[in-house]
Amino acid sequence: MAKKILVIEDDKDIRDTIVYILEEEGYDVVSSGDSKILKKVTEHNPGLILMDNWLTEWKSDANGQQLSKELKTNPQTNHIPVIIISAVSNIKEIAEEGLADSYLKKPFDMGVLVEMVKKFVI
Repeated sequence: MAKKILVIEDDKDIRDTIVYILEEEGYDVVSSGDSKILKKVTEHNPGLILMDNWLTEWKSDANGQQLSKELKTNPQTNHIPVIIISAVSNIKEIAEEGLADSYLKKPFDMGVLVEMVKKFVI
């Protein structure tokens, strides 16, 4: 059975590209343009979450950093690796403050994405 990856990215082109690449690598990918899917994260039981930091659904109340922190401080979801994706220059600090397992700076090389996923999804 393929390992499941949850991709949350509001940019459809980026999301579709990530899904295509990861499915070609044999992963079972569930994707969403917003974070509402996180309400059912335990039902999906992903082996990894790739999440954009700036989701357009949010105004100033929450973002990928805060959502990652919520996942990582919840005993039911803290075992799921989270990788935050963003084009901001301080992505490393954002990921650290969000307790994410890693980060990926946009634009990124698809080979780097695949290697990072392999590192976390065993």
